[in-house]
Amino acid sequence: MNNKKNIVSRRNFISSSAALAIGTTFVGPNIFGRNRLLNSPVPNSKIKGVQIGVITYSFRSMPDQGAEATLQYVLDSGINAIELMGDPAESFAGKPESSFDRRTLWGLMRSKREGTLSEADEKKLSEMQMAMEAYNVEVAQWRAKVSMDKFKELKKMYNDAGVTIYAFKPNAFGKDNTDEEINYGFKAAKALGASHVTLEHPSDDEHTKKLGEMAAKHDIYVAYHGHTQQTPTFWDTALEQSKYNALNLDLGHFVAAGNEAPLEIMKEKHDHIKSMHVKDRQTPEHGQGNVVWGEGDTPLAEALQLMRDNGYSFPATIELEYEIPEGSDAIAEVKKCLAFAKKALEG
Repeated sequence: MNNKKNIVSRRNFISSSAALAIGTTFVGPNIFGRNRLLNSPVPNSKIKGVQIGVITYSFRSMPDQGAEATLQYVLDSGINAIELMGDPAESFAGKPESSFDRRTLWGLMRSKREGTLSEADEKKLSEMQMAMEAYNVEVAQWRAKVSMDKFKELKKMYNDAGVTIYAFKPNAFGKDNTDEEINYGFKAAKALGASHVTLEHPSDDEHTKKLGEMAAKHDIYVAYHGHTQQTPTFWDTALEQSKYNALNLDLGHFVAAGNEAPLEIMKEKHDHIKSMHVKDRQTPEHGQGNVVWGEGDTPLAEALQLMRDNGYSFPATIELEYEIPEGSDAIAEVKKCLAFAKKALEG
C-alpha cells in the first residue's frame, strides 16, 4: 500500500477525479430537476449502489452553521444524504444559545494542556468553564421537555430538498449527560429519520452497556466512532453487550493508527457497521497526516469498490479534514471527494 508505484498511481487517480469536479457538478436540472424549497439541483450521490454521504463537520469552515445553510451546502456539493451533527438541528429546534465562544474555550483548554496558558487566560478559562457548566444544565433542562415537532419539520425540509438524514450526532450521549438527555437524543434521531446515532467511543464498558440497553428501548442503533485508538477488536465488547451497539468506522483514522490490512475490518464487521467515515490519512511511518484524497495511505478506492462489489448497505460519509487550499472552500473540496468516489465506483 505504501510503495512508490501505488502512491504515484493514487496521485494520478485523484488528479483525474478532481478534473471531473472543476467547473461542474454531478447533478443538474436536466437530470434530476430542482427541489421546491431552495431552487437547487436535486442531488443523487448513490453511485453503483453505494450511498455517499457527508458529515456536517465537513462544512465547519463555512460562515453560517444553521440548518438551512447546512442543507444548502449539502445540495451545492451534490450530496443527498447526511450525518447531521447536533448544533444545526438543535438550534433549529430552539436550543438555548450559549453566552461564550466554544472555539475560544477549546483554544484555552488546549493551551492549558500544552502548558502555555498565561495567568490572565487561566482566569478567563475558569470563568468560561463555569459558564459552560451552567449552560449545560440549561441545555439538559431544555432537552428534557422539548417537543419533537421541530425535528420532524427539519426532516421534512431536508427530505423535500432530496436529502436523507441517516445519522444524528448530538452531544447528548456522554457519561456526564442525564438519562433524560440520552432518551432525548434517541427520540430526536428517530424524528429526523435517522437509523442510528453516532458518538465517540467512551472507552467505558459500563456506559456502552447502558447505551445499548437504552437504544433497544427506542429501536435505534448506537454507532461508536474512534480515532487512532481504533484496533480490529476496539468494538468487540460493545457488540457483545447489545445488538443495538454498532460501528461508525473511520477508515482514515484506522490507517493512521498503524493497523494493517484496513479492508479486513470492513469485511469482518460489515454487518455491524452503520456508517463509515472516509478520509485519506497517512500511516505512522509517513506522519499520520490528513491529506487530499489519493495522496495518502488509506485504500479509499478499494474500500468503495469493496462496498460496491459486496453490496454493503452502510453509507460512506465524506469527512473533510485536510487543509482547504487557498482560493477554495469546503463545498469545492467535498465535490472533489465526491468526484474521487464516483471515479472509483464507476471504474
